[in-house]
Amino acid sequence: MAITVDSTGDLSPEEQKRLKGDLSRSLRQKKIRAILLVAPLVAFILVTFIFPIGNMLVRSVDNPQVHTYMPNVTEALKSWDGQELPDETIYAALAKDLIEGRKAKTIGKAATRLNYEKSGMRSLITGTARKHKKIVAPYKESLIGIKKKWGDIDTWKIIKKTGSPVTGSFFINAFDMVESPDGEISFAPEKQQIYLKLFWRTVWMSLLITFMTVLLGYPVSFLLASLPMKTANILMILVLLPFWTSLLVRTSSWIALLQTEGILNDLLVWLGVISNEARVQMIYNAIGTVVAMTHILLPFMILPLYSVMKTVPPSYVRAARSLGATNWTAFWRVYVPQTVPGVSAGAILVFILSIGYYITPALVGGESGRFIGNMIAYHMQKSLNWGLAAALGVMLLVMVLAIFALYSRVVGDNKVKLG
Repeated sequence: MAITVDSTGDLSPEEQKRLKGDLSRSLRQKKIRAILLVAPLVAFILVTFIFPIGNMLVRSVDNPQVHTYMPNVTEALKSWDGQELPDETIYAALAKDLIEGRKAKTIGKAATRLNYEKSGMRSLITGTARKHKKIVAPYKESLIGIKKKWGDIDTWKIIKKTGSPVTGSFFINAFDMVESPDGEISFAPEKQQIYLKLFWRTVWMSLLITFMTVLLGYPVSFLLASLPMKTANILMILVLLPFWTSLLVRTSSWIALLQTEGILNDLLVWLGVISNEARVQMIYNAIGTVVAMTHILLPFMILPLYSVMKTVPPSYVRAARSLGATNWTAFWRVYVPQTVPGVSAGAILVFILSIGYYITPALVGGESGRFIGNMIAYHMQKSLNWGLAAALGVMLLVMVLAIFALYSRVVGDNKVKLG
């Protein structure tokens, strides 16, 4: 369609309106195409990242078992003041839940949840349910006759507390704290504290692993960046070679190398460094975890360092030498500051990867070299306490985000680069 203008050379109002409409449609079509291009990536992130994290957050406070599988007694206990044993009505509600739960084979789920709060609750619930034929009116008398713990007021306080569909008890346990039946929160005895020690061990060992990768990775990266491209490419293949080998195989190889009767100890004995009776225990402890994980994560430090070092002009160091600086001064004062972005990127990458590791510590760490990830896996796979596992996972997520925020604030975003 031809565009018409008036005598002053301006577009007519109709033409201006039509052009604005065409421009809006063009921009809208471009936005739709852009959205369609990124939609698969957004869907992938939602399914594999956002939804799992959201599910973990919900599970850390979700508490449906007692509320769902013992509904009558849960509802009846809402009006109980907790000062003395419940009346006959509440005992009757419990009797109904036990009989119906045994028939539906669901009472065990509620019993398992109650056992997380106090050991022995599962046997109390299931043991009473098995003797359902003896549960007759008056229910208070018959239940106490079957199990004396039904006459303990703390038992009823625990049932009332866990009857809420939302709970904070998983986070209380994750902080190595205990909550009494009366609601008082305090730290568990020192010998029973597990999780905070594991969190601390995970952080300091991850820092040590990060330091070791910097210490070993910096000279390797410097060598790769200094060599001719053809030679550097050949050596880079050796750096990437571990990625072509299974993580399980790499970890298992360290077991053969580090065990008491392993290759490394045999070599030290042969060289006379140690005696045959004084072989060093380097596996199934913290040493095994640090050594194996440093080897596994070393490429993640070398690659960012190498990519940054390749961008540093060699003329800067030559200029410093020409102005009278020694080799060490030129290296430390001129070259190293320009590689700080690579060190920063590699350090945060290695640290975040190591803090969430659990396969390698589980295989070579023993008791002193396991991370908090191993305890999360234990609660998910063996104890089936998904609520506590989710609470520990949330704490780990918050800790990583806090460390990253602190690192970003101290180091600065402009000093974290990949080349």
